[in-house]
Amino acid sequence: MDVRERIEAIFADVGVTASLHAVNLDAVDLDAVDVDTVGPAAVDRQVGVRADEQVVIASIFKILLVLEFARQVDAGQLDPTERVLVTAADRLGGWGLAGCVDDAEVSLRDLAYFAMSVSDNTSADLLLRRVGPDLLPMLAAELGLTRTRLLGGPRELVEMMLADVGARTEAEFARIFPTLPAERVQAMRVFDPAHSTSSTAREITRLLTLIWRDEAGTAAACAMVRGWMARQLFWTRLAAGFPPGVRVSGKTGTLPGLHLEAGVAEYPDGGRYAIAVFARADELTPRRIDVDLAVGKAARTAVEALRGD
Repeated sequence: MDVRERIEAIFADVGVTASLHAVNLDAVDLDAVDVDTVGPAAVDRQVGVRADEQVVIASIFKILLVLEFARQVDAGQLDPTERVLVTAADRLGGWGLAGCVDDAEVSLRDLAYFAMSVSDNTSADLLLRRVGPDLLPMLAAELGLTRTRLLGGPRELVEMMLADVGARTEAEFARIFPTLPAERVQAMRVFDPAHSTSSTAREITRLLTLIWRDEAGTAAACAMVRGWMARQLFWTRLAAGFPPGVRVSGKTGTLPGLHLEAGVAEYPDGGRYAIAVFARADELTPRRIDVDLAVGKAARTAVEALRGD
């Protein structure tokens, strides 16, 4: 059984379909031919399973967001200490500032930290307004992410979800959503790559490779992004698959039935591997820890193939 078959078996065991791409970021040629056509000889550079399938990426777009912010900070266009007042009108469902009851004042760089560490949608929404939403598609194009489509930020995503279930508020959505049949949920636009922010596993590992090689901006800007990704607090996906001593920096993306993460595993011997895993479960059962752990297991399986372990 080759590495791709082993990865497919991992996902089949938990009842999900997934796309995956993993690369040795110090060896991969970012302009190489499709991994599905290069054969076993390329396994020391990249491993892919449906790596070019267009998929919804949810909060993984926040990597591009904080990269644009870091580039503007490094260029002197934004002051990272600039203060932002977060009010009730700014709040979106989720963690961090999104879940606060009272108004809070934070800096722009703390918005970036919250957006990455706990995937705070309110922080991401406010930061996106400040850096300029029109600049993110331009950044994606500059970095050669030709299939990465950025359609708004967290607020637009929430508004689309509310509209699709006929809810006026997030509280009403929370009441209606659990009553919907699975086919109604799966038909929501948020799950359709044509109507939501989307990309491919290969393009996201390209983005990570550029950041870790200091090729997505200045060395200082790329270091800022790596620092925020290293502080992510969710560890049940990519990080859970790797042994102690391997540093995993990542960014999750989550929607009902979607278990996504992109990140970089750095080994004590200096090996660095960019990984993107996008899993979709047929069942919408919340807190599928088995799926999260399968994401990590598949990631490690791919990286071990790259390392020859």
